[in-house]
Amino acid sequence: MTDSIGFYLKKSKYNAIDNYEIRLDYALKAKKLSEKQGVDSLILKSIINLSKINSRSKNNYKDFLKYSHRALRLAKKMNDSSALALINKELGYYYFDKEVDSAYYYDNKAEKLYRGLKDNFNTAVVLLDIALLQRNDKDYTGSELISVEALSLLSELNESNNVRKYKSFFYNNLALVFKNLEQFEESIKYNIKALDLQKKLDGNNRQTIENQKNNLANSYKGFGEYSIALEYYSQILENKNLVNERPAFYALVLDSYAHTLYLSKNYEQIPKLYFKALRVCNNINEKYKSIAINKHLAEYHYNNKNKDSALHYAYKAKDIAEEYYNYDLLKSLLLLSEIEEGEKAVEHLNAYVKLSDSLQKSERTIRNKFARIKYETNQIEKENIQIAKERMWLIIISIVLIIASFLLYIVINQRNKNKELQFIQKQQETNEEIYNLMLSQNESIEEARTLEKKRISEELHDGVLGRLFGTRLSLDSLNMNSSVEAIKTRGQYINELKVIEQDIRKVSHELNTDFVSGFGFIDIIKTLVETQTLAYHIDYELRPDDAIDWDEVSNKNKIHIYRIIQEVLHNIYKHAKATKVNISFKLKNNVILLAMRDDGSGFDVNRVKSGIGLKNMNSRINDINGKITITSKKDVGTTVTVEAPIT
Repeated sequence: MTDSIGFYLKKSKYNAIDNYEIRLDYALKAKKLSEKQGVDSLILKSIINLSKINSRSKNNYKDFLKYSHRALRLAKKMNDSSALALINKELGYYYFDKEVDSAYYYDNKAEKLYRGLKDNFNTAVVLLDIALLQRNDKDYTGSELISVEALSLLSELNESNNVRKYKSFFYNNLALVFKNLEQFEESIKYNIKALDLQKKLDGNNRQTIENQKNNLANSYKGFGEYSIALEYYSQILENKNLVNERPAFYALVLDSYAHTLYLSKNYEQIPKLYFKALRVCNNINEKYKSIAINKHLAEYHYNNKNKDSALHYAYKAKDIAEEYYNYDLLKSLLLLSEIEEGEKAVEHLNAYVKLSDSLQKSERTIRNKFARIKYETNQIEKENIQIAKERMWLIIISIVLIIASFLLYIVINQRNKNKELQFIQKQQETNEEIYNLMLSQNESIEEARTLEKKRISEELHDGVLGRLFGTRLSLDSLNMNSSVEAIKTRGQYINELKVIEQDIRKVSHELNTDFVSGFGFIDIIKTLVETQTLAYHIDYELRPDDAIDWDEVSNKNKIHIYRIIQEVLHNIYKHAKATKVNISFKLKNNVILLAMRDDGSGFDVNRVKSGIGLKNMNSRINDINGKITITSKKDVGTTVTVEAPIT
């Protein structure tokens, strides 16, 4: 696709095809393809190309402006200084003879952009437009300074054909500036420099040379070197095809030639030459150039005492000049003030003075306007730089604030995590202390029970058994009674005492046995359940599993199981309105299964929000890598199942 875009762009160039419609069609195809591809650089190139094509068509200036401003927006977005400079330069060309302020504005922007790019040649090209604008508006000093600066820029470049061409343009502009300032020697010098360069240019530049010779002849005429001026005018007029090729220029040169003859007091061909020049102007409807010819005819007749003819041509020059309201009208009014007499002469003189003041004021305004536009452009650029700096600082500050906020968030979050961890650690320590305290209390109770059982055992053994043994001995001693009945009675008592002795020995032995082994966590759980169900007025059933060796279960796991049972009992009391709870333990695949089932009101598990109690239970069961399941049915009850690993 890129190759196709390049092909269409190449085909749309002026040197490829001269037909405007065909070139425009190729340019539009290039634009369409570039937009389809979506590459900004290709789109910009296509739009600039369309802008250039439309700038060379007199009927498509609206399209030229449309594409130019679109290209400006895209070039700004891309920050493409080269494209921005080119577009501003083209807009300066467009406004050159239409709107001076706009022309100067765009030229000034283009100049600064080209300077920034260190493009001396294009900087000089734009400066030529600025110098011509200033000269046209009588800012001769500004035009001179710009021209000298541009020549300095061009002198740093290799002497190519284009460089020579633009040097000649600046020399010509300087020649016209000094001619208008009536510094004819300087004007002649720069005219000759321009003419010498133009003769060295490649290609057919006869028209440029003819123009330069005309300017040089005008300077010689102003300097009073009439013969030299006539020689250059004659060289131009030697071109027999000039009247057909360039009739307006032919009329201008012919008038200047005739006027130089008049100034040199050679009246032989006058006014015949003036009339010939007028006819050419009338044939091509060139009214503006006829002003000078009519004025010259008026001077000629006034000098020859033909007042009526002089007034006729003077008024004719004035009438045409009034359409333009410029210095030609000023000269016509001055001439009429000299030809007329009395009040009419004063009237024309007053009009002359008034117009002269107006034109001078307008020139000063324009010169000030140029300075103001340049100043405002510089101010806008400074403001743009300042805005760019402010934006950069804003971005930097924003980034710093974002990073600081992020770091602050991390610090606060870490502190919260640390606090949470400290809380969990403290809670764990508290749980450990509670459990150890419970174990310690239980051990104390068991120790007291053991001591008490030992004491009773000793008491039975040493006290009761001793007395019974003594009684038996006494009875044995009574056995000396030899009556049958006594012997029989004593035998029964002795046998009974033996039985009692055996029973007491058995009890003593059992009491002295360490039957509390295995007593521990289940008793703690039983105490918890008994205490809470009693307070909550709930019946309970606790079914432990002897297969579970609680000594192998870590204290951490036992604490969490204890707390979960405590929380479930609390929830049953608070929410379930149950009358009984069944608690059972099972050991399956090295996992303790705790089931707590109540006969309460039940609830919809999916719709109930998790309170802090349930969250705590989940947190505890997650802490020991276990699992908790809650199933419930309305008016039937709720079952909480906990799966906790032994370790």
